[in-house]
Amino acid sequence: MNKRINIQDLEPKAYRGMLALESFLNSCGLSKTHLHLIKIRASQMNGCAYCINMHTQDALKDGETAARLFLLDAWRDTESYSSEERIILAITEEVTFIHKHGLSDKTYDEAKKIFDDNYIAQIIMAVVTINGWNRIAISTQKLPE
Repeated sequence: MNKRINIQDLEPKAYRGMLALESFLNSCGLSKTHLHLIKIRASQMNGCAYCINMHTQDALKDGETAARLFLLDAWRDTESYSSEERIILAITEEVTFIHKHGLSDKTYDEAKKIFDDNYIAQIIMAVVTINGWNRIAISTQKLPE
């Protein structure tokens, strides 16, 4: 791959804005497990090797099992994920691929049965933020470390 720009160096204010979103997510009340699932699943969907690598390592350090990470791409076909996690993964997929149909009423209504409005807002912000990071890493060809 060709060496590309480093946005952190070239536009530090914009990069700090992304870091501020990340800081919010780490202190807003989303469980670490939920946040890891969102980050990994969106990164898988976007094909972001850098983020998949980083966030799977973080999840393992925080106690996630390798088996659940191996099955994440096929979460609908396993019983390894709770009903809460399944709704979060559905939201992650629908918001990540918003061009298909957006966040469906069905998924949103299921989320409302489980989570309060603030938690839903936090889930959506987590999905939006990781999609931003994925786009930065992919467009600048950032390689896994």
